[in-house]
Amino acid sequence: MNFQLEKNSRATVLSVSELNRSAKDLLENGLPLMWVSGEISNLKRYDSGHWYFSLKDSNAQVRCVMFRHKNQYLDWQPKDGMQVEVRALVTLYEARGDFQLNVETVRRAGLGALFEAFEKLKAKLDKEGLFELVHKKPLPLFPKQIGIVTSPAAAALRDVLTTLRRRMPAIPLIIYPTPVQGIGAAASIAEAINTAAARAECEVLIVCRGGGSIEDLWAFNEEVVARAIAACPIPVVSGVGHETDFTIADFVADMRAPTPTGAAQLACPDRVEWQHRIMALSDRLQRGIHRNLENRMQKTDLLMRRLVHPGERLKHQSSQTQHLSERLTGAWRRQLENKQWAISGLAQRLQHRQPDLARQREKQHDLAHRLIAAASRRHQGWASAVQHLHTQLAHLNPQAVLERGYSVAYNATGEVVRSSKALQTGDALTLAFAIGRAQTRVTKTEE
Repeated sequence: MNFQLEKNSRATVLSVSELNRSAKDLLENGLPLMWVSGEISNLKRYDSGHWYFSLKDSNAQVRCVMFRHKNQYLDWQPKDGMQVEVRALVTLYEARGDFQLNVETVRRAGLGALFEAFEKLKAKLDKEGLFELVHKKPLPLFPKQIGIVTSPAAAALRDVLTTLRRRMPAIPLIIYPTPVQGIGAAASIAEAINTAAARAECEVLIVCRGGGSIEDLWAFNEEVVARAIAACPIPVVSGVGHETDFTIADFVADMRAPTPTGAAQLACPDRVEWQHRIMALSDRLQRGIHRNLENRMQKTDLLMRRLVHPGERLKHQSSQTQHLSERLTGAWRRQLENKQWAISGLAQRLQHRQPDLARQREKQHDLAHRLIAAASRRHQGWASAVQHLHTQLAHLNPQAVLERGYSVAYNATGEVVRSSKALQTGDALTLAFAIGRAQTRVTKTEE
């Protein structure tokens, strides 16, 4: 709901819930995510994991809440009285009408400039390609000598030395001493890396120091150290701070370890692990040799069973040759018999198909007589049938009726007159006789 001045006199009446909801919308939509600095007070950590505290300065204070899913990633513990900077969204808790900040993250006051410098240098070197994987050099599997760039008084050096002695005590170590924090530490670290590169005594170089605040680790965020690591021809393992600490040196190095001890583990093979691997390979080799020998012995036994005296082999081959010769002779004999039977069958078929001219002439003469007799009988039958039909036709011929004295009367239209009812006095008629016709008229009709 947006609050606007109304031109009319009627005022809008809101409930408290509507008022708080409108105020919350105005705050969240009108104020962006921002950084706010102040002193922590009344910090309370609840069992739910959420943090509630106030952020104050000399003139004012504001309530703050940081929920568990956001504060669990914080690697340090805020306390009352600490000067901090919080990145938060301004909001309003509707149920109580409390104005508060919903905190996304917290950092110690004064670190903003360092973080800004860190991100600026990181973006610059990333743009130049110093972080790309194509520039990363692989670590040697069995380095002949390992170099360590760190402070001789650092506890991290003791951890690295202990780890290296435990994993592979036979590998020589060279320490390139340098301060790892304070004024001029970055230039000293870069000089130690350049010295190791120039002397080329080592096959892998460990750059390390223990954990600390961002100010303590800042020497490893300097550009001079990053460029020295990038230019070093020796593979570099970075082990700076704790697992949650990240420095520019970590991004430029060929391999990043979460801790100095982890850097020593990456740079040096584990003697015990390799002993186990060698023992396992030895066992595999022995088993392979034994299997190979057993296979060769079985193959030798098989060849011995297949080995036959030359005399026995010749005798067997002679017997086999005799058997094959008999089979071949029998096959030729059967083939010859089959061909003879085939020729005999063909001869019989040919003999059956040769014409007998005398018999064929006699058969032809007989067929001719039979044809003539059949034709004569067929002609006589047809003649008798025609005569019978002629007789029947003669009986049905109207001309024969006329020859017996009858006549046929036709009217003027040529139709046969069959009844006197169809005639009238004076109608002209045509009378047809057996021979000739006559014209007449009706003088009188009777039924």
